[in-house]
Amino acid sequence: MRLDPIEKPKGFITRMAYWGTRRRFGKVMTPMKVVLARMPGSLRFSNAIAKFELHGIRLEPALHYMVGLLASQINGCEFCMDLGRSMAIREHLGMEKFDALPEYRTSPLFSARERAALAYAEEATKNRRVSDATFEELRKHFSEEEIAEITWVNAIENYYNLLNIPLEIGSDGYCSIAQARAA
Repeated sequence: MRLDPIEKPKGFITRMAYWGTRRRFGKVMTPMKVVLARMPGSLRFSNAIAKFELHGIRLEPALHYMVGLLASQINGCEFCMDLGRSMAIREHLGMEKFDALPEYRTSPLFSARERAALAYAEEATKNRRVSDATFEELRKHFSEEEIAEITWVNAIENYYNLLNIPLEIGSDGYCSIAQARAA
């Protein structure tokens, strides 16, 4: 990790944020200790994104988390892969599809609808653009509102990846915590 985590932050709001994530996830998130502790003004923005992602996205949860996890896998964000998988565990979604994400194009586990969303997210993550053919396939399976949500989820995941990867923030072990809590 390129910056040391700040274990004891200054400011009441940041300390409350640490407490909240420790309570919810079992430990304070490393990106919070590395980035937000140094930029407490960004806490409101980060909280708004997290709240919207949890309560404002209407896509089915499995697809929501698969889109985000695929982007993180493509980008190699260990923290986000761990957190995404832990969210799937917390939501009791089953891990079979999440484990098969690298083979989504050929695996019989995925529907044509899921493949269209994942192909769109993959192409957007890799190229920052998508072909007309990819978009038309997406349009066959999703409403305009759902397309906007898929695009937003993918963009936010790429944003998180760009916070963690350059700072070499790795996994926090959230999958293990979620599995222990689910048992």
